[in-house]
Amino acid sequence: MTIVLRSQVLPLTATPHSSEPVRQRGYLLTEQVNPNSQNLDQLTALELVDLFNQEDQCLIEAIAAAREPLAAAVEQTAQALRQGGRLFYLGAGTSGRLGVLDAAECPPTFCTPPQMVQGILAGGEAALVKSSEALEDRAEDGAGAISDHQISSLDVVVGITAGGTTPFVHGALQAAQKRGATTVFIACVPADQVAISVDIDIRLLVGPEILAGSTRLKAGSVTKLALNIISTGAMVQLGKVYGNRMVDVSVTNSKLEDRAVRIICDLTELTRAEAAELLDKSDRKVKLALLMHWTGLSAQQGQALLDAHQGHLRQAVRHHTAPSPKF
Repeated sequence: MTIVLRSQVLPLTATPHSSEPVRQRGYLLTEQVNPNSQNLDQLTALELVDLFNQEDQCLIEAIAAAREPLAAAVEQTAQALRQGGRLFYLGAGTSGRLGVLDAAECPPTFCTPPQMVQGILAGGEAALVKSSEALEDRAEDGAGAISDHQISSLDVVVGITAGGTTPFVHGALQAAQKRGATTVFIACVPADQVAISVDIDIRLLVGPEILAGSTRLKAGSVTKLALNIISTGAMVQLGKVYGNRMVDVSVTNSKLEDRAVRIICDLTELTRAEAAELLDKSDRKVKLALLMHWTGLSAQQGQALLDAHQGHLRQAVRHHTAPSPKF
């Protein structure tokens, strides 16, 4: 991996707490001053809300501009997961926490095993609730995390760093590349400010923050949008949805049970009571319940048919001789 920083021509200084030189980062897009918020400390509450709303309009444009690398990330992730690989989000601070958040939502939403999608945060679990900014400067910790999780060529590693320079992330991506993993880089600075050699390079350019340098704002929001697309898109390609229904939802509480019953009712002619009974007969698996209803198969037969089609409900139904489903 090669990393090229435009700031290489800038002087280095030392922090009061360390003798190590610090590379100046004022040239980065995420560190620049937003001309639209110069009077931030003089705004009323309503004016603050309006300013945030105005600035956040660029998030959708940034996602649209990155559509091709995002689509590539979806396809590569789905392919890796299909072959038994894993998806890792890795970052420090807000970027790392967003990765942990998206990973944590996959098991209840798509009934995935917890090891399939994982978040790695500099500083570990403690850094979720208490900031540990100093740890992001340790590239060796990023490399160590790759080793600890036994990353292989089957896996996808998504390094997230709003400003693009976080050593923890770069160290991890370098180590992941050496192990043959698919590497994805997500940053909110252009490539001419921070260039990197990875498999998929995603730039989400939302401009300077309302509060200069506070990348938990626009950069954090647009990063969450990108992670939503990558994880959800991959799960769609894995057959975790039917139409736009969450048919692999993990039925673990009252809200999710109600959702599961409603999905069955919506896609069949069954009453709520009948749908609930069918859900129980299918071991509380919505996808299996629908297949049983549409094909007349037993739970065991239905699961075998789903397994034969890698969990794709539509394909399983299409290859069965029973009448087509309502949806």
